[in-house]
This record gives sequence, structure tokens and C-alpha cells, in this order.
Amino acid sequence: MKKIYHLSTCTTCKRIIKELNLNDDVALQDIKSNPITEVQLDELKTMAGSYEALFSKRAQLYKSKGLKDKVLTEADFKNYVLEHYTFLKRPVMLFDDQIFIGNSAKTVADAKAYLSAHD
Repeated sequence: MKKIYHLSTCTTCKRIIKELNLNDDVALQDIKSNPITEVQLDELKTMAGSYEALFSKRAQLYKSKGLKDKVLTEADFKNYVLEHYTFLKRPVMLFDDQIFIGNSAKTVADAKAYLSAHD
């Protein structure tokens, strides 16, 4: 399966998707108009190893809710991601059995390398 969870209004997500030169077999899910489900999030957690790995600590709500001053559990990370799309670190790219989370240069380079080796 090839899928990217992204935000269609995010210029960084748009740039990364364009950079990846995706084939038509990659499904794109805009998490604002089509929110991530609990089942999808649980699958991502299994691949990522934790809900925290999928959680964006750069989200404005993270700061405005004062979450940076709290000790959050895995259940908290899961609930916040399900509560509001902004808490999902983006993009989340699934290519076969590999997961690439976020927009760091290394993550994008790793995703590109995987795609070029497996296309």
C-alpha cells in the first residue's frame, strides 16, 4: 500500500508531494477534509512504534493548550491526534511496509530513495 496523510493547505506538504514524483498508485488523504480514523492511527502507531512519534509538538494548539508544560502519555498523544488534525506530524508517508513521518530533509530524502529503489 502506498498512501500519504497530508494537509492540502500546507505548502510544505504540497512541495514534498511534488518532489516525490508520485505514481498514480499512491493514495492521498487530506486529513482536514477526511480526518484520520482510530483504525488508521492504530496502524500508523504499529509501524511508527508509538503515538508520540506521530505527534506534532510544533502545532500551534500544542502551545496554546499548554501541552508543552504537561507530561503526556501515549493515550494522550493518540487522543489529541484524533481530536484535531493539526496534531498529526505531516506528512505521514506509507510505502509498502515503510513509514516516513514529517518533513525533515532527511525524512524526505529517505522517502525519495525508497521510492526510486522500489518503483
